[in-house]
Amino acid sequence: MERACVDELIGEQLDRMPVTRLHCFAVVLCAIGFAVDAFEITMGNLLSAVFASPPYSTAPDRLSLLLAGVFIGAAIGAPLSGWLADQHGRRKMLIALMLFMSVTSVGAAVSRDVGELTAWRVMSGLALGAYPPLMVAYLTDLLPACHRGRMLFLTVAISSLGPLLGTFMVRALVPLQPLSIEAWRWGFIVGGIACAAVGALFLRLPESPRWLAVRGRDIEALEQCERLAKAVPVLAAVTPKRQPDEAPAPGPTTFSWRRWPLVAALFFLSPWSAIAFPLLTGAILTQRGFRLTDTLFYVGLSTLGALVGNLLGSFVIDRIGRRIALASCGFGTSVLGYLFIATSSPIMLAASSFGFLMLSMISVSVLTLYASELFPTSRRAGAISSAWACNRIGAACAPMLLLPLLASGGVLAMYGVIAASIGASLVLLCLAPRGHSSCALR
Repeated sequence: MERACVDELIGEQLDRMPVTRLHCFAVVLCAIGFAVDAFEITMGNLLSAVFASPPYSTAPDRLSLLLAGVFIGAAIGAPLSGWLADQHGRRKMLIALMLFMSVTSVGAAVSRDVGELTAWRVMSGLALGAYPPLMVAYLTDLLPACHRGRMLFLTVAISSLGPLLGTFMVRALVPLQPLSIEAWRWGFIVGGIACAAVGALFLRLPESPRWLAVRGRDIEALEQCERLAKAVPVLAAVTPKRQPDEAPAPGPTTFSWRRWPLVAALFFLSPWSAIAFPLLTGAILTQRGFRLTDTLFYVGLSTLGALVGNLLGSFVIDRIGRRIALASCGFGTSVLGYLFIATSSPIMLAASSFGFLMLSMISVSVLTLYASELFPTSRRAGAISSAWACNRIGAACAPMLLLPLLASGGVLAMYGVIAASIGASLVLLCLAPRGHSSCALR
């Protein structure tokens, strides 16, 4: 009883707290780390265009493996890191992931051939796949309930600048090749340096008080709560809603047999539209005869969709149900995806790719937030990370199937698979739990 009371006291204090400068520092630093993570993932888009063109002209099967490599690594790294974060702390694992990513990025930059680059991308995936769910678990633990959705969306919005700036940086370096180093190699070098810097700065953040309380480290949990409470407030405190009394406590049976499989299935289906289609944008445009510099321009421009979408979504996400937001994004992406493959107008290509990525990135943000609120603190990192591993498996399977399908059957055949994945997600949403938008966490 005493253990439960301490956990409830810590949770109530965190949920009712105003947003402070320390919260904002955590959000900004997590966003920078996520920006580097997202840029490393976006490097797959650039590699798709670079290695599909001369002088590389990589065979489709080897190119598919190169693009899928990072997701193969992520499928292994995400659940392992989630389990370790539940055992040893969210912040500690975030630091370890950033430092590991720094090493593998530099390794990718010095790769001598496609096979070696693929191996480094698989190792990078061990950290790249683990960082987003652990970041969400950490911020879900830390942020006040009624500002949770807004602050997480702002985190993703800030992080979307990473792919945008990184893509245009690589594009600008294509004709220059400083020090006779290819532009894509510079992308990995810069990413590695940024990862090391972010990992060092994470030492200044507090550990999750909820996690400390669950692990029985009550004094440390209270000290971290006090540290957050003493920081200068930025947004006023708001009393959160309580989770419905009729909802059963998330015990082992609920966790194993009711919630997690549905969430895992949604995560598996998500990358077939949200990741695979943007990942293959470079290959689609190259197949249509666009020059490499023009292809990189369209890829870079489309990344603005994530920034705009998450900024707009931050104003409404705490006011609408998570499932409604997910369903709306599903319908929108299905329409915009078809428009992208059906048009040849540069303006419509830019508009549809921008809108597609905007809605698909909103969908990923909502899905991750939705999942983080379903599971208790003791299992949050492990549950989200293992579900995220299903996302990475889907992301690994998607380009391996869709790229050869693009080459053999064309864009319409490829889009048919993507549309089917969106339809399956909408069916699963009807069966999934309602979620706990702006509710106090257990």
